[in-house]
Amino acid sequence: MATSGHGDEIRDSLPDDLNITAFSGAYEFPDNSRRRIPGVMYLVLAAACIIVRVSGGVDSPLVNGGWIAAALLLGLVGLFSITSGWRMSIDEKQALVLATRAVGFAVGHASAQQVWHGVRSRPTWRVFCYSAEEPPLRRGLVLVDAVNGSVLEKLTEANPDGAKPTA
Repeated sequence: MATSGHGDEIRDSLPDDLNITAFSGAYEFPDNSRRRIPGVMYLVLAAACIIVRVSGGVDSPLVNGGWIAAALLLGLVGLFSITSGWRMSIDEKQALVLATRAVGFAVGHASAQQVWHGVRSRPTWRVFCYSAEEPPLRRGLVLVDAVNGSVLEKLTEANPDGAKPTA
């Protein structure tokens, strides 16, 4: 909360890092390979749980089979985090170029959104684009693999909001 300077009036305001008017420069999407860091941390914690269980002995009231269950769970989450930590080689600008080639028409307005595909959360760009006419006559949706740049899916159709032929 910040004061407005008009007496004791209190007004809500956005923190500086969320204020869009202070934004400068292009936004850079974080690389999914950062998922490997917590994956390694989970595996280290899983190993620590196994060490605690083994060193605790059979008769200990504080150390039981729950430590092994925790180690298994942490190990599975750690392996998933490491194997889903794909290194992205295609950014949103490159995805827009690949989508433009895939739709087969000159693109006017377009937008790219990062999504994840499949069980191992492979990063994918979802690109929505309109043809360059005003108003646009065609639109397309293209899924571009952010790891290798392949076009996974493509859908193009006439823009229902585009120009209607006159009778």
